[in-house]
Amino acid sequence: MIKKYLLVTVLCVGHSVFAQESTFRIPDTLRGKDYEYLFDRIEESENFVSKQSLYLKSFLSKAKSEKNWKEIVNGYKNHVHHSPENLKLVYADSMIYIAKQSKDNALIGSAYLSKGIVYYTLKKHNYALDNYLIANSYISKTHDKYLIYKVKYNIANIKYYLRLYDEAISLFRECIQFFKEKNVQGYLNSLHSLGLCYNQVGNYGLCTETNEKGILEGKRLGNNEMEAYFIHSEGINQYFKNNYASAIKKITYSLPSIRRNKDFGNEAVGYFYIGKSYWNLKKPEIALPYFKKVDKIFSDKEYIRPDLLENYQLLVHYYKQKNDLKSQLFYINKYIKADSLLDTKYQYLTGKIHKKFDTGEILLQKENIEKLFEKRKHNDLIFASVITILFLSLSFLAYRYFKNKKMYRQKFEELMEKSAINTKTEPKNASKGIEDINQDTVVTLLKQLEKFENSKKFLEKDLTASKLSATFDSNVNYLSKIIYHYRGKKFVEYINDLKIDYIISLLKTDKKIRKYSNKALAEEAGFSRTQRFANAFYSRTGMPTSYFIEELIKEQP
Repeated sequence: MIKKYLLVTVLCVGHSVFAQESTFRIPDTLRGKDYEYLFDRIEESENFVSKQSLYLKSFLSKAKSEKNWKEIVNGYKNHVHHSPENLKLVYADSMIYIAKQSKDNALIGSAYLSKGIVYYTLKKHNYALDNYLIANSYISKTHDKYLIYKVKYNIANIKYYLRLYDEAISLFRECIQFFKEKNVQGYLNSLHSLGLCYNQVGNYGLCTETNEKGILEGKRLGNNEMEAYFIHSEGINQYFKNNYASAIKKITYSLPSIRRNKDFGNEAVGYFYIGKSYWNLKKPEIALPYFKKVDKIFSDKEYIRPDLLENYQLLVHYYKQKNDLKSQLFYINKYIKADSLLDTKYQYLTGKIHKKFDTGEILLQKENIEKLFEKRKHNDLIFASVITILFLSLSFLAYRYFKNKKMYRQKFEELMEKSAINTKTEPKNASKGIEDINQDTVVTLLKQLEKFENSKKFLEKDLTASKLSATFDSNVNYLSKIIYHYRGKKFVEYINDLKIDYIISLLKTDKKIRKYSNKALAEEAGFSRTQRFANAFYSRTGMPTSYFIEELIKEQP
């Protein structure tokens, strides 16, 4: 019934829009104007809604009267950019409908790309990616490099959201090289996104350099639209450098511009890191309103990402200190809802998302709250409601917990059945060479790789393809191709798997190593960050490090 109601609502809105279009007539003063003139007036009248509406309708009406497919699509695209949120998808669908009639792959791809961007702005990432992939299927058949790189940029943003940072960095670098001479906005957007990736992989110095470069390049190119975003990014970067006062100042400065852009995603992230900065400065009362603003955006827009889950953990902690049971339960349930939403969006990344509220902690809080409620008995209705919510939540968590346990056990048994893991990766496709690399070069590099594996040089920290190729007196392209051809993996996966196989071998043979923390194990394997080690271990084995060690101790006490 709800879906039917929504469909009728959208159809009614669409019908109203098209009825207005069919009755509109271009004013005599605009009848002879070209598309460029009308587009400029649309941009200039941003703050005058009725005036802008006149230019928008005139542009589209002119294109329709001339049966100009490209400009009709552009006319609908103008409406997408400048219409209220509830109409953007209506105009996007019209754009796709017209583009398909043109049978022009570039136009169709561009239309789907625009619809994907609308979904991304609404933070509906699954729908955004669906449309980006459809767009790519059309655009890849063309020679339109601008559209090809525009797709790359938007898919890179999805990869960033899914925390596939290495892949996102590679795509953003490509986009920067292309857009630098072709499109100012694309160039600055790509720089900003690259800086965000550097922050997430822990390279705070490169993040600062990229943000500073973005601000300077914006001034050089006469485009200050992204300045607030670079400052926002640097504010978050300063938080990770423990410069909390600087983080608060920079993020606070950037937020008015971000709010004007109705960018609720970056607004929520800004509030969260201002709140965390105050929290770390031991000012929880000042931090609290910012955490509640993050919660409001989640309630209104259902926007959440992995790092924002901590927002609810801190709220629960705050109210626990205040002995406010009602608020604790409220934010525990908010956490469960947010966590469930993330699980839906990141099914294949579920095991990599850092969770501090495991089943045991939730059960303990439930037990404590139940005891306090039994003593107080202020309100039977509230008590019954709370228990019901907790029971349902815990049932869901228990189901997921035991399902994961079963999967982990299966993975553990498979791993233990294998013989002791060598740090050397078995070659693949050994009988076939690589066409564009001399066979002698291939043989030499394979011997160097074997020596590199046997000597455990892969344990070096911050090892890159560039560093290793320099050590081999070769180049990155050759090395990457040979590793992919003969080891069946990309460079980062190849190195990570060698490191993890080494750690697995140590854990099996050395009982002292089993007492190491994740941080110590990461150091032992040569990972620069603990989270990278945890992610790599899960990716290689299908289970968390803690589970593997626990089961190993049971098997080999």
